[in-house]
Amino acid sequence: MKKFNINENYLLLKKWWEAVNLTNFEKSFLNREIISFNQQLLRLKEKKIRIGAYGKSGVGKSSVLNSLLKKDIFKTDIINGTTKEIQSETRTLKDKTLNSLELLDSPGFDFCNIKCPDKFYSYINHSDLILFVVAGDINRNELSEINSLIKDGKKIIVILNKIDLFNKNELKEIIENIKFKLPKDLKIPIITNNKNNLENYVTKLINQYGEILLTLNSIQLADKLFLRIKEQRLKRRQKLAQSTIGKFSTIKASAVALNPFILFDIAGSFALDTALISELSKIYGLKLKGESTRKIFKNISINNLFLGITQVGVNTSFNLIKKVILLTAPFTNGLSLLPYGPIAIIQAAIAIHTTKILGKLAAKEIFIRSKASFIEPAIMIKNLTFNDPEIFNHINIYFSNRNLNNNFISILP
Repeated sequence: MKKFNINENYLLLKKWWEAVNLTNFEKSFLNREIISFNQQLLRLKEKKIRIGAYGKSGVGKSSVLNSLLKKDIFKTDIINGTTKEIQSETRTLKDKTLNSLELLDSPGFDFCNIKCPDKFYSYINHSDLILFVVAGDINRNELSEINSLIKDGKKIIVILNKIDLFNKNELKEIIENIKFKLPKDLKIPIITNNKNNLENYVTKLINQYGEILLTLNSIQLADKLFLRIKEQRLKRRQKLAQSTIGKFSTIKASAVALNPFILFDIAGSFALDTALISELSKIYGLKLKGESTRKIFKNISINNLFLGITQVGVNTSFNLIKKVILLTAPFTNGLSLLPYGPIAIIQAAIAIHTTKILGKLAAKEIFIRSKASFIEPAIMIKNLTFNDPEIFNHINIYFSNRNLNNNFISILP
């Protein structure tokens, strides 16, 4: 099995980021996400792992971090809400695979007077490992926060603090209750903060998995930034695609309504539809050749019976009627021409409707087939191999919630 190499993964991620060609608008719009990712990339380069303490007010997050440091660095008090903003402390890791450890202390998530709550949550959410501190059985709000972090792909350890308040049996019951409430498909460690228990566990975890946790979080942040970039680009392409579909709808409506010749009408419609698909493929960055374009059109027509029938059957019928009207006009002193206008209008309306349906289906098909102009960071995660899959099940949860196609279907034309 290939040995995990943090330096190789840093270079891969750096190369990916250098290949991303952002517009000035994207740089401005995604400024906060870009800064956060660059900070994470720097931590990866410096081999600096970040561990954040998170939980509600009064559970003893600061004291947990102090016990890890074996120093009273973070301020503690008997009054809840002593920590009102993010605080950090960095220590050097000697003779370890990583160079340094950054510990983050945070206000309670239920604390009302948090300064810049988005910034506060971003710091914790960008931690490579989260110590979720509790002071007893978890309540509904705590469980909701844990589930949100898990869904977001974070690695969590539940720290049971203030255990001196409970006897041995009570402590055992609390741990069992917490286990029962946590997701069954994800084995989240529950560590009691007593003596050197917590320090030994975290030290062992960092030594064994620190490099991988730091790398995984870096790739996840890159992937989230990638998705934000793709979302913005799709929104801009959506407007251009809608305009293109509208233009082709108008052209086809005019051609179908005015042309009485059946074969020429059908051939012209197919040609316009093929050209529409070709234009949409350019908008969404998929360079299709003629054969591929026709194949997409054929698949859409076969799979959407309504589209196929209205494109051929209905228009063919109307064209026959129009031809009969024109042929009988000399014998009816022109009276038979009266229905010609309404029929042409109906044909035009059908042409517009079917073209819009075709355009939307084609855009969806092209989007699913299209490839990004740069490699998705998620591919890097999928290519990593782990010795202990149980430790990294949170990555699988991240991917189960990351459905690229479904996430973006709503912003197609």
